[in-house]
Amino acid sequence: MKRSPDPIQPPSASSGDRMLAVLALFSIERPEWTVDAAAGELAVSATTAYRYFKRLTKAGLISPISGAGYALGPAIIQMDRQIQICDPMLIAARGVMADLIQYAAEGSIVLLCRLFHDRVMCMHQVMGRGPQMPVSYERGRLMPLFRGATAKIILAHLPPRTLKSLHVRDAAEIAAAGLGATWDEFRAHLATLRRQGVVVSRGEIDPGRVGIAAPIFDRDRAVLGSLSFVLPAPRADETLVGRLAPLTSAGAREIERAMSHESAPSQPSPARVKIAR
Repeated sequence: MKRSPDPIQPPSASSGDRMLAVLALFSIERPEWTVDAAAGELAVSATTAYRYFKRLTKAGLISPISGAGYALGPAIIQMDRQIQICDPMLIAARGVMADLIQYAAEGSIVLLCRLFHDRVMCMHQVMGRGPQMPVSYERGRLMPLFRGATAKIILAHLPPRTLKSLHVRDAAEIAAAGLGATWDEFRAHLATLRRQGVVVSRGEIDPGRVGIAAPIFDRDRAVLGSLSFVLPAPRADETLVGRLAPLTSAGAREIERAMSHESAPSQPSPARVKIAR
């Protein structure tokens, strides 16, 4: 999803905002930064950038490497471990996903993804039996919001105000994705997806793959993410898709129920319910 770069730090940005902007510089495309390079990118003095680097290093969020460069630090790994152990949606979804994959054809994958700003991020995947074709949804990778079942089912349940802002900014990309040439068409298309409850897409992200996705909501019915099957297209006939679509929706509802119980500490956690065939 191509974006016009937003200012990394507005004039009113606090010191904390600017320090977070330093951390945001580190990416797969550019995993190493020097203090001087970061100062130039953020339009701050080298002294100020050095102060931010020093504080981030002390917290373990970045670490010095060879030469004058820095890379992400061990605290990131520690935080990832905490997410793996403690994240409510991930905890609720693991068993459901392990059950669901048993119903899919060989070469299938079940994905748990969540909304992250204006993108979709994979949190967890369960591989089925048999050889696997490549899949773009890898853990931690940001994916577009306007293509593929996994993203579209999340998009369809965003608040109208958010959708309007997205359309103002990304009208051309939305039209190119077949979601509507105007705001009214875009809104109508998403209303149809909401009524369906499950989105099916073919080859929109990875050629030769079919996606089936259902939304996951929090207790206030705000969309958190989605649960998806990713199937090999040669095996994804209408019979299989028709059988897996309601299972995907049932799995999403089970995740929501498990999260709801986890967030109520006065109640014991119920035993996981198997999804019926």
